Amino acid sequence: MAQPHSHSTTANIRVAFFLNLAFTLIEVVGGFWTNSLAILSDAMHDLGDSLSLGIAWYMERLSHKGGSSRYSYGYRRFSLLAAFINAVVLIVGSLFIVSAAIPRLLHPQHSNAGGMAVLALVGITANGLAVFRLQGGKTLNAQIIAWHLLEDVLGWIAVLIVSISLMFSDIHILDPLLSVLITGYVLYNVLRNLRKTVALFLQAAPADVDVHAIEHELARIPGVLSTHHTHAWSLDGEHHVLTTHLVVPAEATKEDLLNVKRQVFKLMEQIDLEHTTVEIEYEDEDCRMRDD
Repeated sequence: MAQPHSHSTTANIRVAFFLNLAFTLIEVVGGFWTNSLAILSDAMHDLGDSLSLGIAWYMERLSHKGGSSRYSYGYRRFSLLAAFINAVVLIVGSLFIVSAAIPRLLHPQHSNAGGMAVLALVGITANGLAVFRLQGGKTLNAQIIAWHLLEDVLGWIAVLIVSISLMFSDIHILDPLLSVLITGYVLYNVLRNLRKTVALFLQAAPADVDVHAIEHELARIPGVLSTHHTHAWSLDGEHHVLTTHLVVPAEATKEDLLNVKRQVFKLMEQIDLEHTTVEIEYEDEDCRMRDD
């Protein structure tokens, strides 16, 4: 069953999608009105964001479906797929923005500073509200979206500062220069988040799960002689899975095994795992799996 905060995350992404889409349309008109490449670049950026948010919204809803015969763990990894698509879209958009900004660095054009200031205030408000709605999201999908929207807020603050500067000076290179700086900052963080997403796709252990420490704690449980084949991975950056094999004495009774299981699951509750699979083997029994 999906947790309440999961439904909240879906609703918040939906709100962020409509806010972003509406503001993108305002940006396109405003960008031509002010002749600001920084604003037109951000409009292109936000168009990609709207596409990403739409995909994220759909994938997040899909991720709440229960397991099926084909997807026995459920559909949570679709949320991770959305995070990957979002990152790719943002990278392509960022490269497009840089290619458009470079000619203007060489040949700056006049911008409407007053119009830029007005759009900056609207941008700070719209994106700030979207960030507020997504604050505290635990899936990697929600985190990537929230982080990027926060970057948009910072970018609009920079646009506001530049527009105020242009009201008192005629340094129009500031507009394309700001575009390059914002895009570079966004690209850096998107690549960093893409690295996390790819790591989870490749079933790397989640950053907040220390497999060696878990094995150490499992080995300390009374009645456990050793552990092996301990693996941890994440379905979506929030819901984690762990499997392990525990070796017990050959003379261990049913009550001994039940006690070991109780201790294991007590430990797992502290780690907050979505799925835990524990296989118990007697010391005179061969493990059916190959060595790691």
